Amino acid sequence: MISRYARPEMERIWSEENKFRKWLEIEILACEAWCELGKIPREALQDIKERASFRVERIKELEKTTGHDVVAFLANVAEEVGESARYIHYGLTSSDIGDTSLCLLMREAVEILITDVKEVIRLLKEKARLYQDTLMVGRTHGVHAEPITFGFKLAGWAFEMDRHRQNLERVKDKISVGKLSGAVGTYASVGPFVERYVCEKLGLKRADICTQIVQRDLHADYMAALGLTASSIEKMATEIRSLQRTEVREVEEPFVEGQKGSSAMPHKRNPILCERLCGLARMVRSYSLVAMENVSLWHERDISHSSAERIIIPDATILLDYMLDKLKFILQDLVVYPQNMRENLARSRGLIYSQRVLLFLIEKGMSRQKAYEIIQRQAMACWQGEEDFLDLLLKDPDVAALASAEEIKSCFEDSYYTRHIPGVIDRIDELTS
Repeated sequence: MISRYARPEMERIWSEENKFRKWLEIEILACEAWCELGKIPREALQDIKERASFRVERIKELEKTTGHDVVAFLANVAEEVGESARYIHYGLTSSDIGDTSLCLLMREAVEILITDVKEVIRLLKEKARLYQDTLMVGRTHGVHAEPITFGFKLAGWAFEMDRHRQNLERVKDKISVGKLSGAVGTYASVGPFVERYVCEKLGLKRADICTQIVQRDLHADYMAALGLTASSIEKMATEIRSLQRTEVREVEEPFVEGQKGSSAMPHKRNPILCERLCGLARMVRSYSLVAMENVSLWHERDISHSSAERIIIPDATILLDYMLDKLKFILQDLVVYPQNMRENLARSRGLIYSQRVLLFLIEKGMSRQKAYEIIQRQAMACWQGEEDFLDLLLKDPDVAALASAEEIKSCFEDSYYTRHIPGVIDRIDELTS
């Protein structure tokens, strides 16, 4: 069940109690607006503000009969308020309340996610500095390419997460809208003043033009931002999993005291948290697709979107909050093995320096095509044999004719590959978190 992943604050946001509290707040603010217009007596407004309340269990009981959650809510509030309740929900339709409150809840939820992402960025910046000079091999297609540092990798992740922070800030602003414009959005039964009054009190913008509902491209954009964030979490988790393989063992997710990796094999230290994050990312992404499918509705509205949204929006924010929390834990206590990184760097016996040799021979006057052919020939011999790439190059007559042994050896220095990395990592100082 999704509830197992809900952290307390996110669980509170999506609770029935909080939803109905938002509904009541909007209804009372609408009554205030109507009172300003002279449609509701001040005595009735005061009565509503003093007595309006609800009970979740009673609403659920009433909904069994009404089959309509807003009607059941209004009936329960009317039971508490009495005669003045006739002014509640005056001129409004259910979506005026439901959609405005949903935007409020989505805003609250994404504020938590933004705070989570900022903390992840902080940790990535801290670790990037810590491992700025920790040499490791860069891999393309899973095969050794050229040297990098682990800090360089982490700095790239920090910028990626900051892009998601910016995106989440953007959709927070975009979803912070309200709608109180009546049955098909024409303000026939409730004028623009009521909408403006309520939205200003709630810190929301007035939605541009609505039908009966706030248009669902806004919600789809929000959910896409969550899906993209989850995808980058999966990217990091996948990399950690790959680096944790026994044959590599350069990085490990935390393995706490008392933890068990397998019921059968006591030696196992499995990357279960990273694997969990990869699985949950698939769920968050799938919800973004449902949100896109909710954009197209019949005419001014239907409710095919509603049932899905009751699942996908709470679940996606709950899951992403959980994923970010677990990612913070992984990054905070990440186990790094610099010596293994060094040993793995040497496993290809110098082949990772091939481009440097290529450029050196070109600088010496050899054509690029001939230099490439020579280097590839010796590289293939290295792959297939037991000699190091450097030794094979030193024996090559074409290479020896152009360069001394010392010059060739100088092409195998790691500092050539890492000399710009500190300056690149310095860019993380631009990040605000």
